[in-house]
This record gives sequence, C-alpha cells and structure tokens, in this order.
Amino acid sequence: MNYPQMTPEQQELLDRFLQNNKMFYAPDPAIMENHKIEARTDIEEQLLSGAVDPHKINEVRGLVVAALDESHTMIEQMGAAPGAKWGDMTTAIFTASGDLSLIAPHGVGGFAAAVFYPIKFINKYWADEPTVGVREGDAFIHNDARYGGIHNTDQSMMMPVFWEGRLVCWISATIHEGENGSCEPGGMPAAAESKYDEGLKMPPFRCAENFELKRDIVTFLQNSVRDPKLQLEDMKVRLHSVIRLRERIMRVLEDHGPEALIVMLRKQLEDVADEVRRRIQELPDGVTRTVSFADSTLRESALLKLNMAVTVKGDRITVDMRGSSPELINRSINACQASFKTMLFCGFMMNVWPDLPFTMAVFTPFDFIFDDNSIINGSFETPQAMSLIPLFKTMTIASIPMAKFNYSLPHRYTAMVAPQYDQPATLIYGGMTQHAEFVGNFCADINGMGQGGRSHRDGEHSVSPPFSACCDLGEIELMEEDLPLVRLGAFTLAKDRVGFGKQRSGLGYEQIHSFRGSDLWGYMTGCSGSLFPSAQPLFGGYASPTYPLCKVKGIDIFEELAERPENIRFDILDIMNNQPVEAAQYSTHPMAMTFELAAPGELYMMCQGAGGGYGDVLQRDPAAVMRDLEESLISDDTARDIFKVVYDPASRLVDVEATQKLRNEERRARIARGKPYDAFVADWCTDEPPADLPYMGCWGPDVSTVYGVMLGERVKMDGKALQSQFMLNPKDVRIAELEAEVARLQSA
Repeated sequence: MNYPQMTPEQQELLDRFLQNNKMFYAPDPAIMENHKIEARTDIEEQLLSGAVDPHKINEVRGLVVAALDESHTMIEQMGAAPGAKWGDMTTAIFTASGDLSLIAPHGVGGFAAAVFYPIKFINKYWADEPTVGVREGDAFIHNDARYGGIHNTDQSMMMPVFWEGRLVCWISATIHEGENGSCEPGGMPAAAESKYDEGLKMPPFRCAENFELKRDIVTFLQNSVRDPKLQLEDMKVRLHSVIRLRERIMRVLEDHGPEALIVMLRKQLEDVADEVRRRIQELPDGVTRTVSFADSTLRESALLKLNMAVTVKGDRITVDMRGSSPELINRSINACQASFKTMLFCGFMMNVWPDLPFTMAVFTPFDFIFDDNSIINGSFETPQAMSLIPLFKTMTIASIPMAKFNYSLPHRYTAMVAPQYDQPATLIYGGMTQHAEFVGNFCADINGMGQGGRSHRDGEHSVSPPFSACCDLGEIELMEEDLPLVRLGAFTLAKDRVGFGKQRSGLGYEQIHSFRGSDLWGYMTGCSGSLFPSAQPLFGGYASPTYPLCKVKGIDIFEELAERPENIRFDILDIMNNQPVEAAQYSTHPMAMTFELAAPGELYMMCQGAGGGYGDVLQRDPAAVMRDLEESLISDDTARDIFKVVYDPASRLVDVEATQKLRNEERRARIARGKPYDAFVADWCTDEPPADLPYMGCWGPDVSTVYGVMLGERVKMDGKALQSQFMLNPKDVRIAELEAEVARLQSA
C-alpha cells in the first residue's frame, strides 16, 4: 500500500510529537560508544586559528591545576565515605563539550575519565529540555555506570560554569561512596542477579539549584540507602568542592578572560592526542595478543576469558576484544564498553605512558572492536555492580602486548612492568556499629596491591591499586573508632607469595579481621584469583600465586587472647596449619563470598596479592635473592628450589661457582623436559575446552566461535551473535547434589 508523502508541516508536527513524548532516555549509544574528543566548537576554531601564547596557556593551566588540587583536598579532609579518606575520589575540569581536560594531581583519574559520558548526555538531552535545562548554579548527580562510570558505588557531582551567559566548561567531583542501597551492604553486591538488585541507579539529574541542594531529592536518596548520614554529608562535600573549584575558575576568567581558559582546555586535548599519535608512529607495525582469565562469577567457579589483540598500524592502535566471555544475565560481573575503555585508559596511564597528562584524549587515536553482549560490552539489562572483576584485569592486561611493542624502542617513556595484582582483595562489611548506626562499605586494603616486576628493578610492595598511583590504605585506628572491626596483626608482607622472576613482583600483605561490640555484623568479598593466577608474568617470569579466603568460625578470638595469648600467632599459615584453638572450625574458600553474618571474635583472613614476575628466575642476581631472605620476603626453600642459589644458610654467603653450576644444570634439564613446538602443539591443543571445565570465551585464536555455560550446560555460539548466559542458583545446585546423595543412600 502506498501512503501519501507527509507535508513539511506534518513532518514537523510528527517530529515535535516524538521529541516531546519520548518514553525513556536510555543511555545513548552515540555517546557511550564514542571515546574520542569532540570536534572543535566554533569559538574554539576561531580562537585556535590565530596566534596562541604558550606562556599564557601554561599560566592558566597552573592556576586550574592548583584549583583542582585544592578542591580535591577539601573532599579528602571533609568526606564521610571511607573512599574519600583514602583517596578514592577526584575532581576534574572538562570543555564545554564535555571532554576531560585536567584532573587533580592525585586521586582516581578513571573517575573523571568516566564522567565525560554523563556530561555529554546532559549537553545533548537536558540542556534544551524545557523541564530540565542547564543553568548557572545547577549541579547534577550520577552513579549509573550504564550512563558512564565504573560501578554504581561511585557518585559524581557535575556543575556547569558560565561566563556572561555562555557555558565555558564543566567541573566535577567524584567519590567512591560505597553504600547505595543494593541487596547486600556496601554497594558491590556479588549476589545481585539483575540490575534491579544494585540499589541506586542514577542517570544524570539535577540535585541542586542556585548552588543549594534540593532537599526533596536528598531525602529521596537518603531513603534509598542504609546510611542516610553518609549520603547527605558527601552530597554536601561534593557540592561545596565544586563550588570552591568554580570560584577559582571564575577568578581565572576574571583575570585572564574566557578565551584563555577555552584555549587552554582545548589545546591540552589536542596536544596530548598529537603526542600519542607520534608515540604510536614510533612503534613497529604489527599485532600482539594476550589473554587473561577471571576464575569466578562470584557465585560459582568458572573460567571467564578476556581476549585481547593490539594492532599498531601507522599512528593508530586498534584494540580487538572479540572472543571474550559472553555476558552473564544474572551475575553482577558484567561491564559496559565505556567502563572498559575508562579502565584500560587507567592502565595505559599508569604503566605505558605515565608522563602524559591524564585526559581521555590519549585514546583519540585508538579504535576498539567488541562482540556485542560480551562480559566487557554488556547490554543495558545486565547487572554490573561487580564489574570490578573484568575491569581490574582490564587495567593490567595491556602491560603485556604494549611491553612487546615497546621492547625494541631506543627511548621508552617508562620502565616496562609486568601486570600488577588486579583483584579487589578486601572485606566489604555491613551491619550495626558499636554506636548503633547501620552502615555498609569496604575496607581500604583494596588500595595496597603488589606491583609487577619491572625491567630495571623489582616491583614495589603493596604500592597502590591499578586504578591510581595516589591512593592510601587509611588509618586502622580511625576505622576502629567508627566501626566494630578489629584488625589483628600488622600489615605483614606475605612471605613467598610473590611473582618470581629476574625481577620479582612486589608482595601483598595479610589481612586478619574480626569484630566486637556489635550483635549484627557480616562480611562479603568479591575476588577471583583463588584457582587461576590473577596477575600474569612477563618475559619468562612466574605468575602471581592463587589466594583463598580463610575463615575460623566457632571462636571468640578475644576470649582466647585473654586466656591463652601465647597460643595465638597472627599469621595465616600458622593459624590454618597449626589450628591453635581446638574447638574452632577452620575452612578455606574461593575468595568470592556473598554476604554472610558472622559472630563476634570469628576470623576472616585473606592476602592482598602480588603482581607478576619479570624475566627468567635463573637470571636473578644471587645477591638480590639473599637480600630477600634477609628481609623475610622468601624462604630458604624458594631460594634453593626456584632461584637455584647455593649458599651457606648461617652466613648467607653465596657460592658463586656452585650456583652457576646448579643453574646450568637446570637449563639443561629444561631442554630435556622441553618439546619441539609442533610436538607440543599436537599434544597440548584440543579442539574444544575439556568437557568438565565451565569455560566461557573463545578457545584458541579463533574468535568466530565462543563457548558459554547456560543453565549448567555448555553452549557454543557464533562470536558475532553472543547469547546472554543464565546461571543456575548455587543453592539449587547444592540442594540437587544433596538430594541425589540422599537418594543413593536410601537405595543402598
């Protein structure tokens, strides 16, 4: 049937109707899939087409960085969230178009890099929306990673800055708040089976007018979380931080004019993008590949693949993630591609080009390829509360292919480094404190991960998280004033739990937790890496160890310490191997646990992990091995069996000739154990994953076929048409196992 063509008036009426009656402003793929800086605006083009004074740019940049530093310090000094006290926040400034130009000198740059997505959403959808608009004195709040972000525990405050009625820039402040009303306390629910279990899901909306919070909105948000005091206080802190930042920016505008600020913000972006193109041009053209695996969905054990191929051609890089695990529609560990790019960007800025300014312009010469509905390109309906599982790996995975590209360069911009430990090894807690307040949040141990071995020296111990070099572990004594948590034992480095190599990794430390003063308290954890090493090695080193969660139940450790203190040594290996309290129950688990209530005095123990080793252990300087022994970082068994060093145990004097002989013998033994490549491939490679292995992702280099686990059964699918995987409830699986066991016993 042929319909008559609409007149221009009818078309205008239809367009206006559709615009005014849009059902839902979902995340816009045109925004969420675009990581590149916007084209110059007319005013930017006009200002940059003429002469630009580099000295003026540098002066204005210095003033803005100082303002960002001040506003960041305000949050750190006044914030209520644990993350605010430990540096898990930042402030930033963006162009009027929403491109990230500068961040505070410390803090989590990834938070700012993720905020440009919601700012661009506001510019596109709210600025001209009659019921919303963007005005002087407005502030917008946001936390939903689907609109831009890392995960929903992070809350951002965004404010437009106007000069004589014209929008000249945006500013923001972001804090990892933690508690957000999710189905488990603390905001990172491993038990979430849909996005509707995640608590607050705030697309960007106005929460302040005329520089004042809207109390009705604040009350709604307080009513949606377990810790209303935290929600109110940190909304005030973020607002006044951006107000102070705005005051400083206004002074810059008054003293130097809007043109100087606009030129500086834009020039910062373009200069960085040009420098990245130049650096890529230095690299040899080619392709390098790597893989990484998470070993848990946080509800059951499974191997979830992240598959990466990095291609350099001319002055561009292509990151190809096809063949990665499909998304899990009822597990909370999915991530969207915007979050993935943000965290990969953090990895580049920490480990590849740390000398560059922290702006997403770095990724302008990058292209990305994803499978739809993969674990790092999840669909809108997937739960993403614990996206940290793939995203932490994202921050370290690029160290391997980029080291291969950088190896041949005559000039490098930083030392090559093996991947850092990349899991959030900490306790998330919730319950009623000794002050009768309901809380839920996480401990700062997440910020103490061991670094990978470096090309020129060992990795640093418990140096930082992979998302920021400027975070802190916090003060345990201050935490114990607010919470019933008690930290037993100091930050003791975990002996022998290290990535071995010519340059060993930095070590992590042990965490031994208990609590007292509360009758309603519990914990959850959200880690992989208990069955499959988390941090990979580089150039022949050893991967990081695997780490379990250890529990000692049916015990009140404080009573034991009062009555028999001589029996207790706060060392995980000693406690688990010697079991000093006879009546207690000792158990180990994968380091992923949904929330469970605990009793006062019970122990929960884990280890912050080590990074990967760099280079062959047989090339490690024997003097460095002796130094590690002196510092109790390794044992005599490790020195002899791994590093093949011969020495006097009493004096620790190395027998140089005997060491060289032992190492030569080991090299010959390696050759004897080895196989020609073709023979190895013929024996090792199989057409499909083992039948009993819950495996998700491509198998081998062929990304056209991807495996998954649907309702407990293996499925095989086209990589271009991934299906969301639905996982069985672990309790149902366990019930079925027990029922089958009962049936067998009854029939025997």
